[in-house]
Amino acid sequence: MKEYTLPSGTYAHSVSLDKNQTPWFLGNKNGTVGFLDLKTEKFKVYKMPDKNAQDPHTGVFDSAGIFWFTLQHSNMVGKLDPKSGDIKLATLPTKGSRPYGIKLDSKGTPWVSCNGSNCLIKVDKNTMALSEIKLPGAKTHTRRLAITPDDMVFYVNSGMGKLGRYNPKNGKITQWDNPSGKNSHPYAIEYADNAIWFNESAKRPETLVRFDLKAQTMQSWQVPSKGGVYSGLIRHMRMGNNGLIIHQTATNQIAEVTWASK
Repeated sequence: MKEYTLPSGTYAHSVSLDKNQTPWFLGNKNGTVGFLDLKTEKFKVYKMPDKNAQDPHTGVFDSAGIFWFTLQHSNMVGKLDPKSGDIKLATLPTKGSRPYGIKLDSKGTPWVSCNGSNCLIKVDKNTMALSEIKLPGAKTHTRRLAITPDDMVFYVNSGMGKLGRYNPKNGKITQWDNPSGKNSHPYAIEYADNAIWFNESAKRPETLVRFDLKAQTMQSWQVPSKGGVYSGLIRHMRMGNNGLIIHQTATNQIAEVTWASK
């Protein structure tokens, strides 16, 4: 491993790779988005154009190279054009929605999960108009989401211990109870191997859950931790070359999850 020290005060919440595998970081403490030029090993930093946009959180690149990102406590969604450096911001319709995770569907439309309110947000990629979808349950809040190839929007209902699915075609919302119940606090989520994977972050030891899309059944496994620490807290997961890549913030570990081919 090689370590690069980010600009002072950045406190990056997450990192995303563009099509050239350039790492982009989101400055959660100083209102910035930037990247590391791997050839020169120098940073390029973009500051938010609005003083109220203080905490870039999670980002994703679309096929045109536009970087879409959330700003949780600022209650905003942003987009950055790396070619021009232009940044545009849009504020969510409900105060305190706390936009958190963000993913793109097959048409390049951004979808955002709300960590402070019972909603999902659909973003118009051309105008940045925001459409709010209300989810059932006042205690519902969603950390992250995953979108399947047929554009079903799956989300972890962290507030109620459920896995949810929103069907954009007909507006139907379906939810399934997590194996460990309402206090399991599902956190990270990803689509892989014709299934939805997520973790139960409040479970000790922490568990990894696989939801089979065809059978609509769940399997769960305990995630191993080191040093007798049973609080891994997987905050994010992504599909890698061979399987899921997960990290545990409490144990300083990175892990790969693979499965046998059928």
